[in-house]
Amino acid sequence: MHCGRFRRFGELGVGIKQLANRLSSRRIHGRLSSAHNSSLAHPKSLRPRVIFNSIRSVCCSRVVFAVDYSRDPDGPKLPDLQDFPPELIRNFCIVAHVDHGKSTLADRILEITGTIKPGSHDNQVLDRLEVERERGITVKAQTASLFYELDGKTYLLNLIDTPGHVDFNYEVARSLAACQGVVLLVDANQGVQAQTLATFYSAFEADKTIIPALNKIDLKHANPDAVAAQMKKALDIEPSEVLRISAKLGTGVPDLLRAIVHRIPPPVGNVNKPFRGLVFDSWFDKRRGVVTLVAVVDGQLKKEDKISFVSSDKVYEVKDIGLMRPDKVSAEKLYAGQVGYIMCGMKTTKEAQIGDTVSHKSSPVPPILPIRPAKQMVFAGVYPEDQSQNESLRGSLDKLMLNDSSVSVTMEQSAALGQGWRLGFLGLLHMEVFLQRLEYEHGATCIATIPSVPYRAKFKFEKQIKEFRTEVLTVVNPQSIPEASVVSEFSEPWVMGTILTPSEYMGEILAICMERRAQQKNATFLDNTRVLMQFHMPLSEVIVDFFDILKSKTSGYASFDYEDAGYRPCTLVKQFPVAIQATVGGKIIAREDLKQLRKDVVAQKIYSHGGRDKGRAQKLLNRQKEGKARMRMVETFRYHTTVLLKF
Repeated sequence: MHCGRFRRFGELGVGIKQLANRLSSRRIHGRLSSAHNSSLAHPKSLRPRVIFNSIRSVCCSRVVFAVDYSRDPDGPKLPDLQDFPPELIRNFCIVAHVDHGKSTLADRILEITGTIKPGSHDNQVLDRLEVERERGITVKAQTASLFYELDGKTYLLNLIDTPGHVDFNYEVARSLAACQGVVLLVDANQGVQAQTLATFYSAFEADKTIIPALNKIDLKHANPDAVAAQMKKALDIEPSEVLRISAKLGTGVPDLLRAIVHRIPPPVGNVNKPFRGLVFDSWFDKRRGVVTLVAVVDGQLKKEDKISFVSSDKVYEVKDIGLMRPDKVSAEKLYAGQVGYIMCGMKTTKEAQIGDTVSHKSSPVPPILPIRPAKQMVFAGVYPEDQSQNESLRGSLDKLMLNDSSVSVTMEQSAALGQGWRLGFLGLLHMEVFLQRLEYEHGATCIATIPSVPYRAKFKFEKQIKEFRTEVLTVVNPQSIPEASVVSEFSEPWVMGTILTPSEYMGEILAICMERRAQQKNATFLDNTRVLMQFHMPLSEVIVDFFDILKSKTSGYASFDYEDAGYRPCTLVKQFPVAIQATVGGKIIAREDLKQLRKDVVAQKIYSHGGRDKGRAQKLLNRQKEGKARMRMVETFRYHTTVLLKF
């Protein structure tokens, strides 16, 4: 039993760990967690809960216990997974816009199928990160396997709860690779939103079966008929196909489960073929190394098998396999069509690349899908508050990136902030969440610079091409932009932005977008009150405050989503002194340095009064000089990690 922190009880000096050992005669492997209790469906799993309720009554503080049953021989047992061939398996994920109720629906499904007991857990069971619970959003896809009885048959359902924000589209894309269908959830009050369209088209292009459902029909202002009409207009979904549910109350969720079984096709797999599986997620466990989630396409896998990954030549021995229920529960074997976890002693998630193919060492197979690494869209410098904390911050970054492989990192040096790192993120929210997790999970604080986007520079001359070993250089740090004299063309990333808004705000939105160099693509009215607008615009104009301004101008009613639209030529200006020289016969006879623009403190106040007062001008110049001297003074002060993001 791992009890990261324990308090003493009076003079006895008995900690939680020792007290738990006295209350229980059998060994329980687990960990303290603020997330939720483990599955309580098995009678023996009630015992740790009773133990810790006793401890809680003594401590007078709330303790939540999550059991890792992958190591507990007395924990919940799975039925023989051989009894679940592909025709009895349904793999699906829940996709939706932010705050449309995905995690709440996942809770009700887990309760109805008996995976968890009603009322025994906090809300949003699958949202395990502290930052997810604080912000009320999902930032990492989570998987749960459940057993569901229908028409005298028991089905194995594999559910994936996905994030709804545009920054985490990468999570949605890899989840779709492990599924045959999706539940497209739409808020019956808010209607179709920008991310609704994005997730729908992602599932449609991946040829997944789509089950549309209207959620929150219990709300006072819900208008399911109007929203169903919007879905017909925007997505070409017939209103008769749309289910109506309330994830909060459970209304209509049993009908949704029946639709999942009847509408979503089973996975296509053959248990007699050589084993091959698709890696679609991984994370680092402090005690057991990397945990890899795999969708088994063909064959079967058992403990002690020797496996290898297509992207590397390394061979591993399977230490443990099983299902997520939603915590890890060991199994003897995994079979074709099933989704489960594998632990084989990996030390870093880089060894388990998302999209990789795993097979038996003795039976190599071709890749199932090409590996598409995450594409970083936003870059920022991260520095320690004090250079003495450099090693500590580096260690915290390494640990956190074990659970977030979508972040890129390179070393960089700043004249003002010292040694640090240039980190690449999927978007601005991803950056904020990462820095928040760095503080919450590892107690590390840092200075984050203003985010920027990657630019490209195409060189003119062979010298620079040989020096940088490329004709087109991608620049993520503004300080590294090459001189314009050696570059034939600069280019910047553009995106295709989708805005859904009430029609009365069209004029203001057009003005906002045009100020940011946007080019309108089209505008479509979904009904009499809502319009869908699409723009091409530079990513640099989007990443910092565009969404905040959009929400402010539309009273919070507009939603925004964007996708990559490639690079376009641009003009970059790097400010530096320009030397102007006069030469005669190759000899320099005069020189003048033209400096960067600066404020002329005497022009407005002296020349504007007709004539120049030398005494007054000198007084203003002296005052400016004193101010510059104060700016150069060195002082130690503290400020919030994200202070530079506010400029």
